[in-house]
Amino acid sequence: MISDLRQGPDGAFAHRSVLLDSAVDYLVTDPAGQYIDGTFGRGGHSRLILGRLESDGRLLGIDKDPEAITVAQALAASDQRFSYFHGSFADLGEAAARESWSHVTGVLLDLGVSSPQLDDASRGFSFMRDGPLDMRMNPQQAPSAAEWLAQAEERDIANVIFQYGEERFSRRIARLVVERRQEAPIETTRQLAELVSEAVPKKEKHKHPATRTFQAIRIFINRELEDLEAGLLAASHSLVPGGRLVVISFHSLEDRLVKRFMRDLARGPKLPKGIPVTAEQEASDFRLIGKASKAGASEVTDNVRARSAVMRVLERTNHKKTSQGSE
Repeated sequence: MISDLRQGPDGAFAHRSVLLDSAVDYLVTDPAGQYIDGTFGRGGHSRLILGRLESDGRLLGIDKDPEAITVAQALAASDQRFSYFHGSFADLGEAAARESWSHVTGVLLDLGVSSPQLDDASRGFSFMRDGPLDMRMNPQQAPSAAEWLAQAEERDIANVIFQYGEERFSRRIARLVVERRQEAPIETTRQLAELVSEAVPKKEKHKHPATRTFQAIRIFINRELEDLEAGLLAASHSLVPGGRLVVISFHSLEDRLVKRFMRDLARGPKLPKGIPVTAEQEASDFRLIGKASKAGASEVTDNVRARSAVMRVLERTNHKKTSQGSE
């Protein structure tokens, strides 16, 4: 969900989503359809989707972040075609059921942390700005990153940093975390960033040594990959024939999960060799739309955070529901 965030003349921040136009071009196939923006953020994609919908089209925005929901409430008050749900896109099925929707025409997931979250030091997502070490997309949920680091076992800290950050010095970092917290609590982003810099013996060019560790802890605290798996499954079950799932990811862990999920659905059910089946039984209920897309050079130049964005699109092709086991 990383996007461009610039301060306007009135002091407010303007939010522009990455791959904005192309994502909505793929998503909106029926202007009278029912759509879900599973990562509402500050409404960049949602506003463009609404601009493509007719008067009987509908859009549901979902977000964990209470600050995003405040923006969603204002949009709902100004446009009766829009409604919102405070929660994770993992609960997409429940959110659609509350709207009495039995199916949806398209689902958009713009993954990861948003620029408003990164650029607000009080949220504790970024090592570039000193603030409380929080990292929760929903601050109403526990624990914060600081609370987890204060009580987690050294082995668990190392495993999280290695698994979700692919950090080869995860054990060194975890060991130093445990040593330092015995002296004083690790409560700020600067404390953690400096600790990681000290623990990492080899620095990568043009990359802060704390990048992988901050990513890992954020993903773990917010259950991002678990929610993604659940959200992808819920979205695939909810689509009508011709309906599309559009996913924008920003790091390799997300993209690998999305790529594998979409590829497996497009291939169809895996059946044992020698089982007599019809061509219809072998056929998949889904197909991939195009190849993975990335932001163009002009967008990356204008917004450097767009350089890692990858977009993938999946379409349901027929009425037959895929069983959960085959997905």
